[in-house]
Amino acid sequence: MVTSKEQSWVDSVFNSLTPDQRLGQLFMVAAYSNKNEKHFQQIDTLVGRYGVGGIMFMQGGPVRQARLTNRFQSQAKVPMLIALDAEWGLNMRLDSSMHFAKQMTLGALTDDKYVYLMGREIALKMKRLGVHVSFSPVLDVNVNPDNPVIGNRSFGETKEEVARRGVAYIKGLQDHGVIAVAKHFPGHGDTDTDSHLALPVINHDMKRLTEVELYPFYKSFEAGVMGVMVAHLHMPKIDSTRNQAATLSKPLVTGLLKEKMKYKGLVFTDALNMKGVSSYYKPGEVDLKALLAGNDVLLFPEDVPTAVRKIKEAIAAKQIKTDEIDLRVRKILHAKYWAGLNNYKPVVLTNLQEEVDRPLSNLVQEQLYEHAVTVARNKGNLIPFRNLDTLSIASVAIGAGPNNVFQQTLGNYAPVSKFNIKDRFAPDTAFTRLFTKLQDHDVVVVSIHGMNNTPFRDFGIGVGTRAFIQFLQERTDKKVIVAVMGNAYSLKFFDKSSWLVAGYEDNEVAQSLVPQVLFGARSAKGKLPVTVSAALKAGTGVTTPTLSRLRYGTPESVGMDSKTLAQIDNIAREAIAYAATPGAQVMVVKNGTVIYNKAYGHYTYDKAKPVTNNTVYDIASITKVAATLQAVMFLKDQGKINLDEKVATYLPELKGTNKANLVIRDVLTHQSGLRAGIPHWQKTLDKLQLNQTFYASAQNDVFPNEVVPGIYSIKSMEDSLWAWTVRSPLLTRSKGAKTYEYQYSDLGFYILKRMSEKLLNQPLNEFMDQNFYGPLGLSTMTYNPLLKHPREVIAPTEDDNYFRKNLIWGTVHDQGAAMMGGVGGHAGLFSNANDLAILMQMNLQNGNYGGHKYFNNNVVVEFSKKQFSNSRRGLGWDKPDLEGNGPTSNMASASTFGHTGFTGTGAWVDPENKLIYIFLSNRVYPDAGNSKLVKYNIRTRIHDVIYKSIVPKT
Repeated sequence: MVTSKEQSWVDSVFNSLTPDQRLGQLFMVAAYSNKNEKHFQQIDTLVGRYGVGGIMFMQGGPVRQARLTNRFQSQAKVPMLIALDAEWGLNMRLDSSMHFAKQMTLGALTDDKYVYLMGREIALKMKRLGVHVSFSPVLDVNVNPDNPVIGNRSFGETKEEVARRGVAYIKGLQDHGVIAVAKHFPGHGDTDTDSHLALPVINHDMKRLTEVELYPFYKSFEAGVMGVMVAHLHMPKIDSTRNQAATLSKPLVTGLLKEKMKYKGLVFTDALNMKGVSSYYKPGEVDLKALLAGNDVLLFPEDVPTAVRKIKEAIAAKQIKTDEIDLRVRKILHAKYWAGLNNYKPVVLTNLQEEVDRPLSNLVQEQLYEHAVTVARNKGNLIPFRNLDTLSIASVAIGAGPNNVFQQTLGNYAPVSKFNIKDRFAPDTAFTRLFTKLQDHDVVVVSIHGMNNTPFRDFGIGVGTRAFIQFLQERTDKKVIVAVMGNAYSLKFFDKSSWLVAGYEDNEVAQSLVPQVLFGARSAKGKLPVTVSAALKAGTGVTTPTLSRLRYGTPESVGMDSKTLAQIDNIAREAIAYAATPGAQVMVVKNGTVIYNKAYGHYTYDKAKPVTNNTVYDIASITKVAATLQAVMFLKDQGKINLDEKVATYLPELKGTNKANLVIRDVLTHQSGLRAGIPHWQKTLDKLQLNQTFYASAQNDVFPNEVVPGIYSIKSMEDSLWAWTVRSPLLTRSKGAKTYEYQYSDLGFYILKRMSEKLLNQPLNEFMDQNFYGPLGLSTMTYNPLLKHPREVIAPTEDDNYFRKNLIWGTVHDQGAAMMGGVGGHAGLFSNANDLAILMQMNLQNGNYGGHKYFNNNVVVEFSKKQFSNSRRGLGWDKPDLEGNGPTSNMASASTFGHTGFTGTGAWVDPENKLIYIFLSNRVYPDAGNSKLVKYNIRTRIHDVIYKSIVPKT
């Protein structure tokens, strides 16, 4: 319904225009914000002199476009409609802009609400940029797999699916103030010619058109789509005029669209500079023919002055009536009113880029790809990968260089051997060289990247790529998962695969989500939107289960605010600037999703090597909870220990010593009377030099334990440390006290390690590898990392000038653990933030992770509870101090548990908020006396920011 206010505005504006100015309203010219001033002045002329009714922006950038929009609008007598081709987001035309998803990706979704949300986000960005018209969605039913121009721009091959998703997209746009233009009428889905280059011919009759191609348009009309774009197609069975494009066909535009289908909205031509029409008519002539055919808006005219002259001549020759033109001008003015141009305001340039880059858009983008990922084949339900310690996985990324997101994400879940063939058309030798390297792997994930959308070019997949995959599948016993990161039609090359996944596109979001599906962090939900071969029909798609592994996603996906979290950057950089630490890793997990994972600074202050998310840190006393405590909880879960029993019950050698009455619960809570620590290393020096009784410079059977490279301790060293620990004096009890006061102690974890190893009948490091770290897929968490990793991935710690006389790099910083060959109950573990977060997430989930139960009972809940009124400690776990001076944020819940480490590390789990915070650094480089991390409260201030970023539930 047209209100009286709207009609009054339209009448007023219309009556104020001269006949020539009315003609100007019919034109929508092309402008480029990446061109020069000469081009801009040409647009100025078209706006000022010819009064064009609209501008379609092509290439450029958001801020530049907004400036030009204001410039051009300021010269317009009537505010212009600003349009953009933004089928998959602003980045279809603009740099520095978000790519959401191609329509074929959307066609894989089983829930149209995400299509609506994409439409909403695109509309909100457009509105902020001063854009009123989006030339989307594409409603072409892509029934021809060889279509070179539509292809993955279509929702799919089924008219109902195309219509449903198209309507969702239209509503998303128009509900948020942007005019949607459905295209390419009457249907561009069954052509093998690109209309940008030539005039495609479609030989369908009216019956076929009605049954297939027109169906989505009918549905869009019912939904109220405000615009339709007519295609450059020749349809001889509808209009037999030779080389007559639909755009220029009165039987199609007026007869079919306006009269038979009763469409009342704005009718746009496709761009009039395209070869499908410009090859047959000169500029000006083509515009007139398009107008005579019945179009309302003449898009991308190449010569407006000539076109105006031709139209005026046609009016004089009575080829077209002035009343018909006036009616179309009024339609355009009504559209302008709907778009808010009756109350035009310039685009506000302040904070423009920031406000266009809405964080919620990242969430929608993530949701689109998550729901699109399609597992087309899954023999034996191999996907998702389950028993990670039994799989040897390799990744071959074809068409992508090293450090791509796909392989990085795979590596977050398990140790993965990574290989790259950057050139998709590499010679056979590039592929054959890999066969020997893949020999020891039983699972090979082959991902295909950098594809194109051209069917006659095989979508950019080389013959060598196909032969390589076929060889692996047919000539080896390997399980080969093929992940196609591109056009769905290319799956036809791999339709004999036992394991086949479609990622649809090759951006970082898609590259992150496909590996998450492979490892069961997310479920595969998508269905193929098109038939790619006789074996892979539209609708194919296996739903896979989730295994409660860590996901990687956006803060907004779990109710956190990106902008608040960004404050972490400032605190981390402050720590580095003030030399509190040369570098750090920060990770935040909320509701099982990693929403922040960043590396800062360098290994050392000379800035020679930057920290990455793969850098491995000495996590110091976090070893207590990440190794020894896990073993103790395992023993409790298995009923092998009683926490209120004396340690001597399980370690009889303590009987008859001052440690005979130590109770396990008291040891775990640091109130058993044990001293804080003993500098055992000092006993092994002779006049400040290493005593040769204990150390040698060459490794052999007598001196097997590496302290640092070039220093090896005697085989009996651990027995010596144990004897010294057992003989150590206890603290003095307060007069009349029945229990000891709290005293944080490393010695308790010497004892708990010894007890655990005896009960497990296995060294602690081996037990943890076999029962926790291996099954969890932890690739960096380990004792003695130099046995598994090159030194270059490990951050150095102290430049020790008093004991080892070395820069400690790749071996444990703690002296006691180093003396024992790197494996201590209190120290010795190394890890990156990701692996530590996985272990903490398993604890948060009470031992359930990756489809495996590490604990059968709620031992983590039991151990993480505060035990005594005079101490904040749980059993082994540290906890917040309710007085407000503890190691956590004061906003952490009382259920929070975790630990810190001497080297500048921290790991905190908040079950109430389902939150994990990991901070790793080497603040002890080069001097362990550096206390600035605590002085400037770096770790807890970051923890505060994390809590502040949680958006309150409404």
